[in-house]
Amino acid sequence: MRRLSRRNTIDIVKDIDAFPKVPESCVVTSAFGGTVSLIVFILMALLAISEYLVYQDTWMKYEYKVDTDFTSKLKIKIDITVAMKCEKVGADVLDIAGNVIASKELKYDPVSFEPSPKRQMWYQILQQIQNNLREERSLQDVLFKSALKGYFSDPVPGNDSESEPQNACRIHGQIYVSKVAGNFHITLGKPIETIRGHAHFASLLKNEAVYNFSHRIDHLSFGNDVPGHINPLDGTEKIAFEQNMLFQYFITVVPTKLHTSNVSVDMHQFSVTERERVVIQEKGSHGVFGIFVKYKLSPLMVSVSEEHMPLSVFLVRLCGIIGGIFSTSDLLHRLIGYFVDIICCRFKLGANQEVTKEVLTD
Repeated sequence: MRRLSRRNTIDIVKDIDAFPKVPESCVVTSAFGGTVSLIVFILMALLAISEYLVYQDTWMKYEYKVDTDFTSKLKIKIDITVAMKCEKVGADVLDIAGNVIASKELKYDPVSFEPSPKRQMWYQILQQIQNNLREERSLQDVLFKSALKGYFSDPVPGNDSESEPQNACRIHGQIYVSKVAGNFHITLGKPIETIRGHAHFASLLKNEAVYNFSHRIDHLSFGNDVPGHINPLDGTEKIAFEQNMLFQYFITVVPTKLHTSNVSVDMHQFSVTERERVVIQEKGSHGVFGIFVKYKLSPLMVSVSEEHMPLSVFLVRLCGIIGGIFSTSDLLHRLIGYFVDIICCRFKLGANQEVTKEVLTD
C-alpha cells in the first residue's frame, strides 16, 4: 500500500510538470539554431555585464523639506584678495538685526595680487570646472561623490613667494553669524562703532583719487567644510577697469544635508547673482564703492542622499533579462524557421511541378 500511494504521488507530481522533457532522440540540431544560440548567449552576457555596472554605481537623490533649525550659528569661511593695501580696507559683517561681526575674527595679510604660475594654473582649472558646472548640472553629483571619497585636497594651493611686491591684501578667516539675512562687505577704512551705528573710518584716505577694488575670491563658503566641494564663487576674479567700482553679490544660502553609507555632513549650498557699477555721486550713481556680499537663507532644506540599487532588485532585473532574451529568441527562432519552411516547401513544389511537366512532355 505504501508503495502504491508513493507511486500515485509521483504520478500526480509528473502530471503537473510545466516543463515536459523531450527525448534526446527527438531533438534535431541545426547550424541555424546554433548561430541563434551563440548570438543569444553573447547578447545575454553583454546585458548582464551592463546591469552589473548599473548595480555597482550610485546616484544622488534630492528631497526638499522646511528647515526648522533657526537657533544654531552659521559659519562663513572667507578668503578674498583685494588689490589695495591692508591699511586702506576693512571688512566685517552686518546682519539685518543690526549685529556687527568679524571685526576681529578676520586676518589681513599683505600679498601680491598677481598670482604665481602655480596659482594661475589652478585658477584656470577652477574656472573651467565652474563653466562646466553651469552648463551641466549633473557634474555636481560627481563632485559630491568625489568629495566624500577624498579625491580632492585643499581648494587653494600654497602662498605666493614673499619676493613679489606686496601690493594687495588677503582677507581671510571664518566667522559665525546668526541665521538671518546680512551682508559681508569690504570697503575703505577699518570698521568702527559709533553712537549712530556702524561706520568705516576712512577720513584719512579721502585724499586719494582712485580706489582699486579689483579682487579675487579664492574661497567663500557657508556652513561646514566639505573637502573637494567647489562653491559658485571659488576662483572668481573681478578687475576694476574704472575707478571707484561697486561690486555686489546677492546670495541665497540653501541648507543641505548630505547622506551616504559612509558619511553624513550638514553643509550649505548657495546660488549667486552678480552686479557691478561705477559710483559717481555727481552723476547720480550713488552708493559706497567696495565689495558687498549680501546673503539670505532659504526656508527650505535640501536632503541629498546617495542611493544604491538593492540586491533583490538587481537579481529580479537580471532574471528578467535572461528570461526575456530566452523567450524572445525562441519566438524569433520559431518565426524565422516557419517562414524558411514555407519558402523551402514552395521551392520544392515548384521544382516537382517542373519535373512533372518534363516527364509528360517526354
